Amino acid sequence: MYRLRFTTIVAAPLTVAFDVARALGRPWPVPLAEVESVRPVRDVYALAPGGPWRSLVHTRRFTATGAGTRVDEVVEWETVLPAPLGALADRAVLRRRVARSMRRHLDGYAAAAARQALDVVQVVGAAIVRGDRVLVAQRGGTGPLAGRWEFPGGKVEPGEEELAGLARECAEEMGVVVLPGEFLGEVPLDGAVAGGVPDTTTLRVWSACLVEGEPVAREHRELRWARAGELEALDWIPADRPLLPAVRALLTRR
Repeated sequence: MYRLRFTTIVAAPLTVAFDVARALGRPWPVPLAEVESVRPVRDVYALAPGGPWRSLVHTRRFTATGAGTRVDEVVEWETVLPAPLGALADRAVLRRRVARSMRRHLDGYAAAAARQALDVVQVVGAAIVRGDRVLVAQRGGTGPLAGRWEFPGGKVEPGEEELAGLARECAEEMGVVVLPGEFLGEVPLDGAVAGGVPDTTTLRVWSACLVEGEPVAREHRELRWARAGELEALDWIPADRPLLPAVRALLTRR
């Protein structure tokens, strides 16, 4: 079995990186069949026996980072040639061919995902830390999420950088200046957000520290500084709850 690995950073949220990758397929002259697909984190495709390969398996993993989505791909193949000839063909032809095809494919893929990401309504949040506590906000207004807890933040404006949007939202919501720090994670949101394409928006959260001002609940019902052991008992908005392990780990390191 022969193997090549490829890593690409895509300037797009997890959902877009996954969906565009699926739409573009793989750069192989023969069709592959889906073996596994877990949106938006992993998919595996494989070739049925026959043709120039005894087997061909293409695996992709999608991981959220502060710079976008990291896509790790593994291509594994086995030729129909006997072992000595197969190894020679791999070194002389196949490895270079596979690498060349993947590089062309990944360049086009990264560009296509970045273009499509421009049409996505993105949500950002801040885990603002002070000592051993993090600032949590209780949603105001009415509706099914009113009264539940979240990390402060909001929607990124068209053409706005994510961290600039995060700083702006904290200033508008609470009257503070924050400095974003460590990227903590990303969670897909269900349905359409602010009229955007359904099931493409994600919540991306960073740690942050206060630079100026004291938080005031301008839009939330309440703001509270909570210790790591107090977070689990709060009634969290579903999108924010998966981020609690990362926030607790952040607090325990301080």
